[in-house]
Amino acid sequence: MRHWEVFDDLVRLETMMWNALDAALLDRCGIGLGAFNALTVVDRASACRVHDLAVALAITVGGASQAVDRFEAQGLLLRRPNPANRRSSLLELTSAGLDRLAAGRDVVDGEIARWLIDPLGDAPAARFAKSLSLLRGAAGTRASGPVDGAD
Repeated sequence: MRHWEVFDDLVRLETMMWNALDAALLDRCGIGLGAFNALTVVDRASACRVHDLAVALAITVGGASQAVDRFEAQGLLLRRPNPANRRSSLLELTSAGLDRLAAGRDVVDGEIARWLIDPLGDAPAARFAKSLSLLRGAAGTRASGPVDGAD
């Protein structure tokens, strides 16, 4: 096994899955995968600021703010005053945002089943999910520190 081949397979699979999920969400829910991810973050947070969204999605605060502007214009979320900090606002899904998110979850679950669960089976898919979670956690600790061998 050559490590670069594993990486190549992983990246190509991710690209293919992203494109398929994005197209399915756009077709059935009117939102893309990026919007679905952002709405999911806002929904899961008890008090989500633009900064929190940026950190969760690993994007810039400016990019997150522009996305929030688009979602607000589409009627998917609102900015509410932050009682703890007048300079920031809290993000809240609208009823339309909640509806799109719920529909999107069904679409994403179906596509994930088609792309991962059906070909692998339940037990291997569960091991794969656990492995991905471990790798993501390890990557998070490396992302904040120096790369091995770096000066």
